[in-house]
Amino acid sequence: MMNNFNQLMKQAQQMQAKLMEAQGKMNDLEIVGTSGGGMVSVVINGKVDIKRLIIDPKLMSPDETDILSDLIVAAFSDAKSKLESEMAEQMGGLLPPGMKMPFLG
Repeated sequence: MMNNFNQLMKQAQQMQAKLMEAQGKMNDLEIVGTSGGGMVSVVINGKVDIKRLIIDPKLMSPDETDILSDLIVAAFSDAKSKLESEMAEQMGGLLPPGMKMPFLG
């Protein structure tokens, strides 16, 4: 009985090590989300931190502030969606079915 428990603990530790390694690799990723036909781009990392924001200068007028705000939000949402897909693909085999990465909410 104790031998089975020890084996289970060993497997859990190995799985945790694999998850930590995969998470580290994912944190180094840079994912680009775009909107407005490429007029706005947001680059995020695997922690969902914004690394860069690229805005077409044509959108930089006082008349375009509402549109610009919407395009930034849409570009971020696009990047986050791509990141979630990438994480699911990379880590899908490591997580039990239905379990999500905790920091993606």
